[in-house]
Amino acid sequence: MNSPRIPLYDSRSPGLRRRGFLAAAGGVTGLGALTVTGCAGSGPAGAAGEGDGKPRRGGRLRAAFAGGGASETLDPHLANLFADAARAKALFDKLADYGADLSARPRLAAAWEPGAGLDRWKVTLREAVFHDGRPVTAEDVLYSYRRIADPGGAFRAKASLEPIDLAASRALDPRTVEFVLKRPTAEFPNVLAAFGAYIVPRGAQDFDGRPVGSGPFRFVSFAPGRSAVFRRNEDYWDGAPYLDEVEFVVANEESARINALLGGQVEYAHELNPATARAHEGKGHVQVVRLRNSVMQSFAMKTDRPPFDDRRVREAFFLMADRRELVDGALSGTGEIGNDLFGKGYEYYAADLPQREQDLDRAKALLRQAGAERLKVTLDTSPVAAGFTEAASIFRDQAAKAGVTVEIRTGGKDSYWRDILDSGTLCSYRSGAMPIEAHISQRLLTGSTTNATKWHHKDFDALYRQAQSTRDKRERAAVYARMQRRLYAEGGFLVWGFADWIIGTARAVRGVAAGAPANSLDWARFDKVWLA
Repeated sequence: MNSPRIPLYDSRSPGLRRRGFLAAAGGVTGLGALTVTGCAGSGPAGAAGEGDGKPRRGGRLRAAFAGGGASETLDPHLANLFADAARAKALFDKLADYGADLSARPRLAAAWEPGAGLDRWKVTLREAVFHDGRPVTAEDVLYSYRRIADPGGAFRAKASLEPIDLAASRALDPRTVEFVLKRPTAEFPNVLAAFGAYIVPRGAQDFDGRPVGSGPFRFVSFAPGRSAVFRRNEDYWDGAPYLDEVEFVVANEESARINALLGGQVEYAHELNPATARAHEGKGHVQVVRLRNSVMQSFAMKTDRPPFDDRRVREAFFLMADRRELVDGALSGTGEIGNDLFGKGYEYYAADLPQREQDLDRAKALLRQAGAERLKVTLDTSPVAAGFTEAASIFRDQAAKAGVTVEIRTGGKDSYWRDILDSGTLCSYRSGAMPIEAHISQRLLTGSTTNATKWHHKDFDALYRQAQSTRDKRERAAVYARMQRRLYAEGGFLVWGFADWIIGTARAVRGVAAGAPANSLDWARFDKVWLA
């Protein structure tokens, strides 16, 4: 990521000015109610989304995100950072998006229906229009997906769309698409909800001039690395937003975002760390919104090489971990303990498995059985993500109580994710929200491109194919439960916690959903936010 930049705005992009921003960054105390641009009143403080009766129209909300510098684009198919995704969500729509439990919810798709073999799906579009008045059609959908899947492109959703045979897929009529798949795919709606799978007008290529989407806001201005301003779309199919405008401003440092919020330069600060939230929560100056179960926190063991090619060693490591101490120490208590499985609270999660507790005696016994009593391992970590280095130190001390020496190797931010994919044996790992099915397909199949634990089992692959070819949802859930029991017993992810994603808002901001993980439908839903 580029080094942090202090935004300086021109008349096209009002928002933070250097003088006011630096004053805020210098520290603000004794604040009263924050100033909110276009505010209709100074309603009482309260949790986001509560109080003040009916939503009110009007005003501009300024939202601070970490950005990508001068190379930023409004091309929704290139969305990578949270700032990209939030801007894309404001301007464009997908056929589906993820609900709070990470199951697919219809958006531009009014309905979907599988064929008997689950290898053909008919998707019916709702009546929606682009910002220039053209209707959203089946041809726009096929153009968008073919653009994403172009072998010469580098678009984020390309891998997610892989199951679709786009050459064979066709428009049955202006509002009906028949998708032909390469294999039976029971969870095909998850593909429609994939990160970056936005629908754009047929033929669209230039998105940094004056992009046209079908989303809740229309384009006004864009200064890469600085600001983007969008205005309410009165014709939005899901109802016009309450806000007149939303402005996305760039503040790469977390301290800059919270200080801008405290100083009244912004009304929404994305991605605060647990210590910051604890320092300001309940003090009356800002509201803290926690998006539960947003980020899986874990250690990844490479199961294809010593010492973790022995399942007894992997089980011993599961039993060394004091998950509560890890959550309290590395996440300042802002999260939930894990149980060595991805997706707590998500659709298909195996919640019936017993919560694993620290058991040092059993861990020592397993290590003796494996001939690894005086085991030494290197744990790769990095300050690339909040809590990584802290969790590594805590786990090192926990492992020592079982007679295991953990040596911590701290890598740089720039290459960490690439380095840990194939090298080393044990590493700090995290994941944002996605369906459990997507986690399995991307990380746990023999051919998965981001298989950090090197979990390669043909019988496990066969179970995934069985789940995807099972039409009945209860029967499919039973297959996923079987797969998760296997991972719980002998997998390579030591999932110790699920971190909250933390957002700060001004006291007058209402409608920020607290129950939706990051990357889901209700995250960054600025069309449903209002100023009290």
